[in-house]
Formats: sequence, structure tokens, C-alpha cells
Amino acid sequence: MGCGATHLSLALSLMALALAGISIYKNTDVATVMKDFDVKMESESNILEQNSDMLSQEFCIFAAVGTVVAQAIRRERRMGASLIRLFFHDCFVDGCDGGILLNDIPGSFQGEKSSPPNDNSVRGFEVIDQAKQRIKNMCPGAAVSCADILALAARDSVALLGGIPYPVRLGRRDARTANFTGSLTQLPAPFDDLNTQLKKFNAKGMSAREMVALAGAHTIGFARCVTMCNDNNINRAMKSTLKCNCPVNNNDTNLVPLDLVTPAFFDKAYFDDLNRNQGLLFSDQVLTGNSTTNDFVRSYSNNGFLFLRDFNAAMIKMGDLPPSPGARLEIRDVCSRVNGNSIADM
Repeated sequence: MGCGATHLSLALSLMALALAGISIYKNTDVATVMKDFDVKMESESNILEQNSDMLSQEFCIFAAVGTVVAQAIRRERRMGASLIRLFFHDCFVDGCDGGILLNDIPGSFQGEKSSPPNDNSVRGFEVIDQAKQRIKNMCPGAAVSCADILALAARDSVALLGGIPYPVRLGRRDARTANFTGSLTQLPAPFDDLNTQLKKFNAKGMSAREMVALAGAHTIGFARCVTMCNDNNINRAMKSTLKCNCPVNNNDTNLVPLDLVTPAFFDKAYFDDLNRNQGLLFSDQVLTGNSTTNDFVRSYSNNGFLFLRDFNAAMIKMGDLPPSPGARLEIRDVCSRVNGNSIADM
């Protein structure tokens, strides 16, 4: 399969996502938009099944993933934020290699899924599994990696929650291992100060501007109370506003919106919150503590389109982060386990 999507697949997929995203962004009825999008994607699925020889595999893959993601977000809008985060947590640890999807094997393998930044926190694995199965059903013979599905699911989520769709190339491969320790050391943490965050992004070849743009993903989604009840993770100015009964245990499922105004829409409100010292996480609010990063915060608060444009560019760049040199790669048949019987040594 070529690395770039065909003109047909790219144009039709982005057009469908753009219409859905723009409608949601303009505050039209979300249920109606999602229903219309589902109908469109189901119609495209029927076309594919009847004319599979006439349409490209890339378009078939795009349509299959888009249908599953749209249905998942219609059931639970928070899932869109979870899929974006799942993609980020995969790519930031040893590149976009699907490592985060691998299940642990008791006694022999502990991967990224069960590491502290991900355990009982990162979610959406079942959506990726459903997308993989739908591709198998709709697009016989299509060789698409789980890492590619993660990238497509994140892009579709951005668009369906009100952002602007962007092109996603195909051609990634899945690693035959994962990095438990890397999840601890490479991922940004809610307690990270600004210099620590800048170093972690610089290690991935990402600039301060790209870091602030990607932080804007916190304009959607929620944090768990178990995170908020740790004083090191929270902007102290927001502590009195929390609706968490602290302390809590790791199984507590109560949530706090990361964006106080529009947590279900992909917009610039997160940056407006930062300008009012109302960023929820410590790692978010410290973005205003440096003249350079604060300038980006203010720019994005003043110009929502600039944020959406820069966010898309940073997502595309992050989606090109390569696997670790020498990593054994494949296209997994099942996203939660490697092909064959063994996992490479850590």
C-alpha cells in the first residue's frame, strides 16, 4: 500500500468529516449531525461492498474507520477525546508503532497499556479493535496497521468534535514490543514544569509552538478525580472549584472537565481558560509562565482558526514520529497481540 491516500479517498473522507465538524462547531444539533454522518458512512460502506473493485483500498479503510469512530462518539462524546489521547500516548513513546495497544502477558511481558500514565486512564482500545475488524469485513486484502488506525481515529475524532480534518498518510507498521519504562519517562505528566515539558517535546523534534498547540487537545475531555486529588497535578487556583471528594482510590471514576466552558467541543476555550488562570492541570497553567509559550497561548485565544491550523500541523508531524531504530515491525492481525506466538524482549 502506498504511503499517501488517493485523491478520491482523501477528498471524500475529509469532505464528510468537514461537514460534520463544521455543523457541530456552529452548535447545530449534535445528535442530528452524528445521525446524518452515520447514514453517509453506512451508504459509503454499501457502495464499497457493491463496487469494491472500483474504489481504492485507502478509501475503503478511511470509510471503515470513520464509520466506527462516528458511532463511538455518538454513543459517548468523551470517546473522541480518549481516541486523540490514545494516539498521542502511542506516538510519544518510541514513535507511532501501536505499542500502547499490546496486552500484558503475565510473567513474561509488561507493556505500555499497564504503565502508571495509562493504567485505568487511557481508553478507546475497543474502538480500535472494532475498526480493525470492520476493515477486515469491508476491505478484504487491505494491509493496514493498528498504528495507522490510531492515526485515522484521532483525526476523525478531531473533525467530529468541531475541529478541522487534516490528511493522514498510511504506511505505518506495528512494533512487536512495547516500552513500559518509556511511558514513565517520555510522556508529559500533569505535574511537569515548563522546562520538563519543553525537554520532552524537544526530544521528539517538536518546538515550543507545537507543544502549546498540542496541549490544546485539552479543550475536550476530562481528568479523573484521582489525578485532581494530587496537589502536584492541579493548578492551585482551581482547587476550590473541584467537585471531587478527596482522597480517592485509583478505581474512582468521577471526572472533572479539562475545559470549563465547552468540554465537548474542539475549540479555543482551553486557551481562554489559561488566560484567566483557570487551567485545570498544573502542566497546563505553567504554559503562561514563560513569555514565549504565553505568547502562543494568547495568540490561540485571540484566533481560534490559528490554533486549529497549528494543531493540525503538529498532529501530522507527531504522526510521522518513527519507531525506535532496530524495532521489529509488522502489521498486526489483532491489535492487542503480536502475530505468531512470542513478543520480542524488552
